Amino acid sequence: MIIDLRSDTLTKPTQGMLKAMWAAEIGDDVFGEDPTVNALEQKLAEMFGMEAGLFCPSGTMTNQIAIRLHTGLQTEVICHKYSHIYLYEGGGIMSNSHASVKLLDGAYGKISPQDILDSINPDDVHAPETTLVSLENTMNKGGGSIYTLEEIRPIKAICEQHGLKLHLDGARIFNALVESGESPKDWGAMFDTISICLSKGLGCPVGSVLLGTKADIKRARKVRKAFGGGMRQGGFLAAAAIYALDHHIERLKEDHARARKLGGMLDQHSLVAEVFPVMTNIVIAKLSGITPAEMLEKLNAQDIKAVKFGKDQIRFVTHLDFDDEMLERFGERLKDIE
Repeated sequence: MIIDLRSDTLTKPTQGMLKAMWAAEIGDDVFGEDPTVNALEQKLAEMFGMEAGLFCPSGTMTNQIAIRLHTGLQTEVICHKYSHIYLYEGGGIMSNSHASVKLLDGAYGKISPQDILDSINPDDVHAPETTLVSLENTMNKGGGSIYTLEEIRPIKAICEQHGLKLHLDGARIFNALVESGESPKDWGAMFDTISICLSKGLGCPVGSVLLGTKADIKRARKVRKAFGGGMRQGGFLAAAAIYALDHHIERLKEDHARARKLGGMLDQHSLVAEVFPVMTNIVIAKLSGITPAEMLEKLNAQDIKAVKFGKDQIRFVTHLDFDDEMLERFGERLKDIE
């Protein structure tokens, strides 16, 4: 039995999801005529109390479209230095939108209102114009850390006071919401745009949705076309997403519970110096006396897969296809690693 914890993107569609995909009513989405895609976009927009949505192939695309909407030449984005939009999207901020980036620090990948306020550029010919703040929830490089509404409200106020747009990379937003118990509509009220990935914790094979105003989504549709993201009979994929939204949100709590147990196992191991606080489904272990490459080799020998996540860290992500039996096997195999 291979225990693959490299990412929650590795899941396969459940039988119920496959049936929903096969039964999907489809059309040509580039013409706006795929009824299942339209239903998915409307469903998520209503869930978050936003005006409209746009279905795209990936979270990278929805993030990059949002950045294009809110920036331009000689403008700047404020984000954490470990943000996915900066580290893992191929330099897209610069190559797609020609915008500068101001990188902030902060514990577990989160940035504070004061740091944002201090980072807004003055109206000065020498500086790019600050136009956008981007946050990530949950925060991947922060070990699945969570922003709460209480933390977001002062950031929203600063953005409103200074005429800035606020974007959320919500790749794992439902992981955050099931843990905090907060309302999607309350989160929708905080942001100008939200990117929601469907192929991580929700277990879909492909896809993300960008939420925003009707005007922004109309513009976003043109940007998606230019990015090569217009899909034709996308309803097969959208049907998987609708099924996941109806059946896979609450079960995310199971992933979190297993992640906490897995983190506890790692924390007791002699080769692990520290485990980041486990808040959702991501577990980051800081190693001691061994490199990530060496540790991954030992794990692979036990049929356990993880990923390097820094010069002395490795990451594990629990997901739909990781069950209690695998968790028990993980603990047994970990004991054999010295």
